[in-house]
Amino acid sequence: MSRIGKKPVELPGGVEASVSGQTIEVKGPKGARAFTATDDVSLAVADNAITVEPRGKSKRARQQWGMSRTMVQNLVTGVTDGFKKELEITGVGYRAQMAGNTLKLSLGYSHDVDFEVPAGVTVTCPKNTEVVIEGTDQQLVGQVAANIREWRAPEPYKGKGIRYKGEYIFRKEGKKK
Repeated sequence: MSRIGKKPVELPGGVEASVSGQTIEVKGPKGARAFTATDDVSLAVADNAITVEPRGKSKRARQQWGMSRTMVQNLVTGVTDGFKKELEITGVGYRAQMAGNTLKLSLGYSHDVDFEVPAGVTVTCPKNTEVVIEGTDQQLVGQVAANIREWRAPEPYKGKGIRYKGEYIFRKEGKKK
């Protein structure tokens, strides 16, 4: 029995959910999101909560049960609070700034890196060494953060590069004479 799947997803005030077939649509203060579940689970909205139940006792139905419930929870969290990833840039001369819908990164290359921000995500730079990515889709926010970090991942000797806020970088000792 799925411990995650059997818990209902509570709908906070100001959030509406509607089910049509296998698709659930959730509307809230930050927008609307939808998720289409597989045929192995059934979705229902009742008493200001969304419940997910497996159809049958097959292994696939039990696998999809917990995953579908988590996806529905992410929809509700996205339209109420949203998701946020913070990146820190470490290194001499490394910096970031927004120019319209483009994130300009100076990362020690011979040229600046221009990163086009996709629709559905908001990128801000409170300082020139911090990048904040916000949006309603957890997967998209995480993917954008990973794509930005990919330009200069932190290296283990000096720790220079782009890291997630609070990320620990295992440091190596340099050459000895």
